[in-house]
Amino acid sequence: MVIQACNRIKELRTSRGIKQTELAKIMSVTRSSVNAWEMGISVPTAAKLVELSLFFHVSTDYILGLDEREFVSLDGLDTEQKEILYALLQYFHEHRER
Repeated sequence: MVIQACNRIKELRTSRGIKQTELAKIMSVTRSSVNAWEMGISVPTAAKLVELSLFFHVSTDYILGLDEREFVSLDGLDTEQKEILYALLQYFHEHRER
């Protein structure tokens, strides 16, 4: 589980183009704490794990490697914006490589 968490945190951070120092500032921890999470030396506290999940819009189970599903929050979007996203998802599902 620790190995999965370290990989997921780094994957989430890098896929969004965020540096360790930036994530550290957002999470109110030191850069070395983020580095330790990503290297598997330590794991985030339960509170920081929840903060990470909220920030990256994924479940804590996803970060811990207990769930493979990634979620996107639609909070704050209007009906038209949601319909556009649903149409894109449908398109991707229909055209994904098999």
